[in-house]
Amino acid sequence: MREAYHEKLASISEALVDMANLVGSAMGMATTALLDADLQLAEIVISGSEKADDLQRDLESRAVAVLARQQPVATDLRVVVTSLRMSADLERCGALAQHVAKLARMRYPERAVPRDLRRTILEMGQLAQRLMAQATEVLITHDVDAALQLEKDDDRMDELHRTIFQHLMDEQWHHGVETAVDVTLVGRYYERFADHAVSVAQRVVYLVTGERADELTTSGPV
Repeated sequence: MREAYHEKLASISEALVDMANLVGSAMGMATTALLDADLQLAEIVISGSEKADDLQRDLESRAVAVLARQQPVATDLRVVVTSLRMSADLERCGALAQHVAKLARMRYPERAVPRDLRRTILEMGQLAQRLMAQATEVLITHDVDAALQLEKDDDRMDELHRTIFQHLMDEQWHHGVETAVDVTLVGRYYERFADHAVSVAQRVVYLVTGERADELTTSGPV
């Protein structure tokens, strides 16, 4: 009976890793679709978003079943509760990747991102994917130091987000209002995706230590 219980807890953790891998890959494909005006790739991302939703629903069902039947306490309870919250973060990441892909589809056969911002958007997309890969690794290893590092690595995303606004406010901007709106939105999608990746890592910190990440960083190194 106890072995089956731990297998259920492990399956919840495995589902989170599957979700994280899925949404990270989706954002990578969405970025390529956006920058290359690749309609086929955009459609793959959009149609594949249901898989992340299915994984979240399955994870929630498993977690609720464990809560109802096993009444976990201490660390096991933290596993279940934080897993539910992390699945919501990851589901949102999948939705953000879908938004990027939908923008690529909406502007096809044109490219939504002007040439002078392609490098910035490419770096944002690559960074978003890398941050999710780091969050996935934290989910697997429960490495608190790596989890805390993720927030520092996210600082670069904030810098890139500010770069977009600097371009938009430049008097030499000549791409029009529609493109300005597109670029503003896509920058926000990447920035929020990164925030959710950081949130996943921070929840792992709580899972392992029982303390919030900000409490650990203000009290000194782990």
